Amino acid sequence: MNIVLVAPSIPQNTGAIGRLCVCTGTRLHLIEPLGFIIDEPHLRRAGMDYWKHLDVTIHPDWQSFIESECPQRMFFSSTKGEKHLYECEFQKDDYFVFGNESTGLPPHFYEDYKESLYQIPMPGKYNRSHNLANSVSIVLYEGLRQTLYS
Repeated sequence: MNIVLVAPSIPQNTGAIGRLCVCTGTRLHLIEPLGFIIDEPHLRRAGMDYWKHLDVTIHPDWQSFIESECPQRMFFSSTKGEKHLYECEFQKDDYFVFGNESTGLPPHFYEDYKESLYQIPMPGKYNRSHNLANSVSIVLYEGLRQTLYS
């Protein structure tokens, strides 16, 4: 499976996601611009000694990512999605795409990928959004549940 972070801005989140990817054998794709430097101490601290084992690719922009990866199936996590995560049927080579912590996905994604937008159910009363690292964990483990344990 593949996790794609579009312009992530908080190094601790990316570090935690990198550690999650190592633990699950998942590839991580970072789409620039990044809101931090890869060797930033906060990133290293959150990723601990896992970062050196991470299968990570940094892409200069979205188009470069599309051209180099040629993803067949992408799922875009957004609070604006009309489908719920649990309605999606995942496959082991899917790409799970997440926007950055403060602005979400780039505006044109909401139209360009409208059919591939989904949301994580949030039944609570105050449910603006989950933390990025938590969202990635929820989605990735649902993907793993469907592909490895069903």
